[in-house]
Amino acid sequence: MRFAAYEHQHHNRLAVVADDGMLHPLPDTTSLTALLSQTDGLPGLLAAGATALDVPPGPHVSQVRLLPPLQPSSVRDFVTFEEHVEGVRRSVDGVVGIPEQWYAAPTFYFTNPHAIYGPGDSVPVPPGSATLDFELEVGAVIGREGRDLTAEEARDHIVGYTVFNDWSARDLQSAEMKVGLGPCKGKDTATTLGPYLVTADELERYRDPDGFLRLALTAELNGEVIGKDLLSNMSWTFEEMAAYASRGTRVVPGDVLGSGTCGNGGCLAELWGLRGEQNPSPLKPGDTVALTVEGIGTLTNTVRPGVEPVPLPTGRRRNRERP
Repeated sequence: MRFAAYEHQHHNRLAVVADDGMLHPLPDTTSLTALLSQTDGLPGLLAAGATALDVPPGPHVSQVRLLPPLQPSSVRDFVTFEEHVEGVRRSVDGVVGIPEQWYAAPTFYFTNPHAIYGPGDSVPVPPGSATLDFELEVGAVIGREGRDLTAEEARDHIVGYTVFNDWSARDLQSAEMKVGLGPCKGKDTATTLGPYLVTADELERYRDPDGFLRLALTAELNGEVIGKDLLSNMSWTFEEMAAYASRGTRVVPGDVLGSGTCGNGGCLAELWGLRGEQNPSPLKPGDTVALTVEGIGTLTNTVRPGVEPVPLPTGRRRNRERP
């Protein structure tokens, strides 16, 4: 089942997308995040969707403006592809190889849940950046609260998946991570989700014997394919990522877990690291990025100019007086 959030005739709605593209609005909610909190997992979500399919449809998906399928409770973005780590470390940090510690656990950072864009939205260049990049990922969506889950238990907590574009200001990212924290403003301006939430049962047919989803991933820049990979090249499954995310804390309905960027051209920085030059060049206003994930759909956005950064002073060197 596919769920879409959309705007039509100045109203926001949540609907199930039928096979013919007709939208069947859910009668009592406009928020997938709220619905997930009420339905407690995949069976409840599917039941709510089945109810919507029993009523006459609204408009066709081509007649509306699609919104992000949900407004996340939080966004954890993992890094689970070895090939991506190799290329980006070489590009951003000038370092070759993968640190052994990377293999110890599925590392993630928290990104901004208040800067979520949807399919077709124009995405601004982050203030002060001249090296904007896209990142092709898949996001898993949590539908049930859980704590200290095993990977087996975590499967029942993932309700579906969406395409995830982690827009990255590589120049800001490189500078701020020298402090030993971050990424911060390098990742703070935009994350795109969409076009739909596809429920987990729809993708089970793609699961390989090791538990990975074998989905084809394609990245296009201005109509030219520049990256292709398989989601099954991840080093951890989504269930293992969800279990790690819940360790010592909670995952809650509406949390999004990004797979991390795929390899083989899943972002520009990986290609820069491999080629030793910024080819293709960093994204600029007018560039269009289209990310396609088999079984989920295509997420397309065009870059637009951003705003100038508000001036701030550099840090003061203090004389360290004491009371």
